[in-house]
Amino acid sequence: MAANSSGGKSGGKQATPSPEQVVATFQRMRQEQRSMAAKSAELEMEINEHSLVIDTLKEVDPTRKCYRLVGGVLVERTVKEVLPALENNKEQISKIVETLNTQMQTKGRELTEYRERYNIRLVSEDDRQGKGNTSQSKESEGAGSKSGAGVLVS
Repeated sequence: MAANSSGGKSGGKQATPSPEQVVATFQRMRQEQRSMAAKSAELEMEINEHSLVIDTLKEVDPTRKCYRLVGGVLVERTVKEVLPALENNKEQISKIVETLNTQMQTKGRELTEYRERYNIRLVSEDDRQGKGNTSQSKESEGAGSKSGAGVLVS
């Protein structure tokens, strides 16, 4: 019991993570943000493809037959039947992209707060500011961002 009460008092203070843990957490957060950006870009391409097909089908006779892939099976439909489904899909994808963009902005703010809290500096920032001699900064450089302006730094 005595150990629990003293553990409760020290549990109120957060243990300071090691520099390796700080860098690992920062890298994980950046990777999450990159994954969101990649998914957003992929969905934007899908929206563009849907737009292209919709624009093309609007100029076609509505009774013309077309084929739609549904669950791995090609199903014969008319243009009039397929067009509303495509427009609905495009709208749903657009909503998902909006949600992803909001999540990316939130993750960006979290990253900024984390960088400020642990004074993390990236290679390109240190070069511009003439700094970069702290051990924490060097660890974030070595294991963090390995590219600056599209150039691989090893």
